[in-house]
Amino acid sequence: MSAVAEKSSTTLRVNGKRLWDSLMELAKIGATPKGGVCRLALTDLDRQGRDFFVAQAKAAGCTIRIDAVGNIFARRAGRDNTLPAISTGSHIDTQPTGGRFDGNYGVLAGIEVIQTLNDAGIQTQAPLEVIVWTNEEGSRFVPVMMGSGAFIGEFKTADILAQKDKGGTTVGEALAAIGYAGKDVLDPKTFGAYFEAHIEQGPVLEANDITIGVVTGALGQRWFDVVVTGSEAHAGPTPMALRQDALLAASRVIQAVNQIALDYAPNARGTVGMLDNYPNSRNVIPGTVKFSVDFRADTDATLTKMVESLQAQAKSIATQGKVSIDIKQVVYFPPQAFATELVNAVRSGAKTIGLSEMDVVSGAGHDAVYMARVAPTAMIFVPCKDGISHNEIEDARPEHLEAGCNVLLHAMLDRARR
Repeated sequence: MSAVAEKSSTTLRVNGKRLWDSLMELAKIGATPKGGVCRLALTDLDRQGRDFFVAQAKAAGCTIRIDAVGNIFARRAGRDNTLPAISTGSHIDTQPTGGRFDGNYGVLAGIEVIQTLNDAGIQTQAPLEVIVWTNEEGSRFVPVMMGSGAFIGEFKTADILAQKDKGGTTVGEALAAIGYAGKDVLDPKTFGAYFEAHIEQGPVLEANDITIGVVTGALGQRWFDVVVTGSEAHAGPTPMALRQDALLAASRVIQAVNQIALDYAPNARGTVGMLDNYPNSRNVIPGTVKFSVDFRADTDATLTKMVESLQAQAKSIATQGKVSIDIKQVVYFPPQAFATELVNAVRSGAKTIGLSEMDVVSGAGHDAVYMARVAPTAMIFVPCKDGISHNEIEDARPEHLEAGCNVLLHAMLDRARR
């Protein structure tokens, strides 16, 4: 790149209106009455969203590749296409009551970066890739972050294609039905960097009036299924002291989950999001309660201490309540630090543009967590209104989305010139 072009690129900016218009166009596909989006993975609406992305990418001069689990890779050639690609992306599948920006922003911000470089006549040394990952949300098929997990080899492709939704349709059948059962084989080692722009999905940036969240890593997660077994009995004749009340014991465990997370604040989380009470009758003492526990923390050591505390307290509660408590781990994502050089590129990009920024840790899982295992990775957060996400009223300001995309642009340029 010439000295003149180098200088002009530092003042390069994306087209915020074009980015916003593109987001609003995609949001029409699966739009809900409350202003959100329901576009579940590998449905016909997802096909329409994928077609929209592919059309935009091709119009921007990209070539398209699709792998066996339906991940879409849109490639903009560089001067030296033997160099590892500098990539960005996210997902376009949504929750059943999802919003317009979760995932969608990261995908279309990548397209906007390419469009901006096209407008400026800038060709990068390394190729660029914009990626749409399959079934990140896990709303229709499990596991969550399915596409990126399969891409890096965390899941076997055959196992993923055999996964079924509640109606019995497999991932393989759904991919074939929407025309996105790809055959391209990509090597994760051919990616030199991965950036993901995303709404924060939490309230920290907005509360601090900060535009850019420089994401240093993601919290580790350990999920558990808990079963408390007591004994059903009549609510009238059974004295309080002789009861084996599974729900009462469960309530004490649930309180413990909350307190444990508070004990390890500020970067710890504890949530019980699902509960099943049996027999769930008004005048029967509950005999069995099943519920979920979601622990998150910034280090494995903290996660381990949280789990040990839960197990110790559950043992005591079981003894006091004359019940049994079984705790089974079902999910484990280790804490994931992002690459220092890419995190610094995000931070530098925000400062160069004159944007307020702060370091944050992601409490949610993202495709970037898997990509960080195979390539240097970083994320860029922008505020969302009231910190609300996975909700039809999810909202973000156009100027914040534009700002985050500008940071993405310069962070990718920083890497793609090398």
